Amino acid sequence: SRVARSNIQAWRTLGARVVVVGPPTYVPASVAAWGVEVYDDFDEVLPKLDVVYLLRVQAERIDQPLIPSVGAYVKGYGLTDARLGRLATNALIMHPGPMNRGVEITALGASHPNAVITTQVAYGVPVRMSILFLLLSNQLGSVSADSTR
Repeated sequence: SRVARSNIQAWRTLGARVVVVGPPTYVPASVAAWGVEVYDDFDEVLPKLDVVYLLRVQAERIDQPLIPSVGAYVKGYGLTDARLGRLATNALIMHPGPMNRGVEITALGASHPNAVITTQVAYGVPVRMSILFLLLSNQLGSVSADSTR
């Protein structure tokens, strides 16, 4: 997804170690070339993560043969109530919204003390507005797309 691709690029630029977890049918074959670690077992990596950044499952993908059912996705990759107990104590839970509660995250996960989702979404709009303003008013000076890589 565009969200995953741009976030991975930003996080890697900032020096983060990035782990991608998902059904093999959802994860592009080229993802390993993005400088990330790839897993298909969420439970294996979950306790080791500092941040769990979930993405919305697109309903149109579930109707395709990419995953057998919503239930199968939740069982393997949803941040369920049981998985919340396996999070590292200070691990942040993030999601760009909108959330499919009960699919990629449970209601308890969305309201968990470590969840910063509502703050993340609220701050996202003014941050994007500011960046667009700076770009459109040429306030970023000589910064080019090549210099940010």
